[in-house]
Amino acid sequence: MTPMRAVLAVLLLAIPARALAQDPGAHDHGSHGGGMRIPMPPGMYMLPGLTTEEPRLTPFLPGNGIDLPSLPEARPSETIRLATGDTLDLTATLVRRTINGTSFAAYGYNGMVPGPLIRVDQAATIIVRFRNEIDMPSTVHWHGLRLDDRFDGVPGLTQSEVAVGETFTYELRFPDAGIYWYHPHVREDIQQAMGLIGNILVDATADDYYAPVNREVSLLLSDLLINADTLIPFGEETVDFALMGRLGNVLLINGAPDWRMSAAKGEVVRLYLTNASNSRTWNLSMPGVRMKVVATDVGKFEREEWVESVVIAPAERYAIEARFETPGEVALINAVQAINHFTGEFDARVDTIGTITVRNDAADPDHTEDFAILRENADVREDIAAYRDQFARDPDFALTLTMRARGLPLTTVQFMNVDTAYKAPVEWADAMPLMNWLSNGTQVTWILRDQATGAENMDINWRVPVGSVVKLRIFNDPKSFHPMQHPIHLHGQRMLVLERDGVANTNLAWKDTALIPVGATVDVLIDASNPGVWMLHCHIAEHLGAGMMAVLRVE
Repeated sequence: MTPMRAVLAVLLLAIPARALAQDPGAHDHGSHGGGMRIPMPPGMYMLPGLTTEEPRLTPFLPGNGIDLPSLPEARPSETIRLATGDTLDLTATLVRRTINGTSFAAYGYNGMVPGPLIRVDQAATIIVRFRNEIDMPSTVHWHGLRLDDRFDGVPGLTQSEVAVGETFTYELRFPDAGIYWYHPHVREDIQQAMGLIGNILVDATADDYYAPVNREVSLLLSDLLINADTLIPFGEETVDFALMGRLGNVLLINGAPDWRMSAAKGEVVRLYLTNASNSRTWNLSMPGVRMKVVATDVGKFEREEWVESVVIAPAERYAIEARFETPGEVALINAVQAINHFTGEFDARVDTIGTITVRNDAADPDHTEDFAILRENADVREDIAAYRDQFARDPDFALTLTMRARGLPLTTVQFMNVDTAYKAPVEWADAMPLMNWLSNGTQVTWILRDQATGAENMDINWRVPVGSVVKLRIFNDPKSFHPMQHPIHLHGQRMLVLERDGVANTNLAWKDTALIPVGATVDVLIDASNPGVWMLHCHIAEHLGAGMMAVLRVE
């Protein structure tokens, strides 16, 4: 027996059945799921003391009381090309989705899941008239865009919630080429997971911004949590799954569980990847297919690189180029790890999430020679050069990422005290979903803490002059009660990830989201060129819902 197994065995023997600490934030409601259980991964077991527990929240699912057959079936996303000055009417509505034979009420933009892919030219300005016809307030956040803050979609900070039946008009500008996305900033844990997501593709002004390809394809990654034929409800009062965030057991590309694409022999395809999951970090690969990464959140890398796989955290985007050389079927694979909490070991989780059928007919035109070149992007290096004298200086601000817990089930507390005795790498899969399900936003507070002042979350109100360059150091405390990775997103600005644990990043690109692993110290440099009031937060939806957000004012 390994030392970890021995410790766990003693712990499990010591846990009294149905032991539960007093929960100061609990609500006196009935059963969350009417006896519903959370599907457990293979080889994992429910902890004694938790097997009969359910979240102390009122269960919520979209469309309560609505006749499901009366809802329109969600349509696949369509591309809408807009020119500067154009107006798009975007309506959030209830729709019916069917996944693997299970039908349920969900949300969609203009009846689509994902919403329409908005395609515009760099430097364009468009109008979006948003109407809210779902069953709760909403907004639209235009993720990654450096726009005016009054159109950023953050209720209580830059606008009011858009009530049911009401409208709000957004004016969007697109200074940066690349792939972006849009989603609500009200109960993201529910609305985003239930279908209110969509991509924006901004075409560069320069014709040679990217190398030539035969085709461009946008892949929006998400997941759903389903037990047999039942969607697992959300908490009405606050977020559930507050420890690790909600990780689904049904993996989706563009809203579907079995994504397929056909390609000609030798075809070069640029794939735009967007992670719209609540909490899941993906690790994507295509065995036997050569691919290179060319861009990320807010534009290209200094140089292209060959890669075997792409790790993509919630809210991040990557552009990769792949050449499909050999006829036959190619699997798109998500290969991650899950912690086996009973052994203190890691188990592989490998899922085929899509299939590319490579035909025998040859691609026309043939881009083989262009694809073989790893381009050096002088335009990116020149843009970043103006900031290099700021790289080595001391940080202006420093954050610690941590959490507080109170009133969690005693079994969870005892188990987590042992589970966090070792330092885990990025947790890419939830191997203890029951324990996670039973945690909620009244029991868990995820924290951004200003190291200089001790201020936390929305008590942090940093102010910097417009046009300044801000260096931020972020430390993810491995000694917190439940350490895990955090994708930290900054609205309205762009930033460079300079180094991690003192090791310099040698291939820079502008980003809006940075993944901070457990125990890591990451330095980022913010180009604070866009005036306004901007949110800084973890993009795990349940962590945001449990408080993990602060404010940066660029004045």
